[in-house]
Amino acid sequence: MFALRERWSRQRPWVRWVLAVYVIGFLEGFGAHVLDLARAGIHAYAPFQWVPLQVFFVALVVLDPLVVVLVMLTRRAGVWLAGAVMVMDAGANWIGNWHWLKDDLAGLLRLDGLLVINLFGLFVVAFLLPLHHAMAELKPAAWPGEWRRTTARRRIPRTGPPR
Repeated sequence: MFALRERWSRQRPWVRWVLAVYVIGFLEGFGAHVLDLARAGIHAYAPFQWVPLQVFFVALVVLDPLVVVLVMLTRRAGVWLAGAVMVMDAGANWIGNWHWLKDDLAGLLRLDGLLVINLFGLFVVAFLLPLHHAMAELKPAAWPGEWRRTTARRRIPRTGPPR
């Protein structure tokens, strides 16, 4: 637990805020998909015509918490997985809801679905590279609990027994 706190405290404040929004957003998505499955079972997404879309939305019950865990551990892989999941999620929702979107484009402005997914997806994708670079500056050193900042401006020498 201490290592997790140390990882978060080493991040810049804006990185912590963005990662916290990632965690909240993906937890909300996880909760929504769990509720859908609890209400209607495995066929909760049957209104979507294509089986791959149905499988993807069910798979989000695993993918969303995986993103949360990786982001909580401040892993760059979590940031990239978050981007991939949101691009696929937004795309799948656009494809699955196209039948009513083409008739009622104003439906995009409702706060109950596609608008929120699109805005969160844009947020995730917009911060993908800045987060990747900011998190790359802090790399674990050879010994547990020891961190070094690897930037061009300042290098902290590694301590510990010689190899």
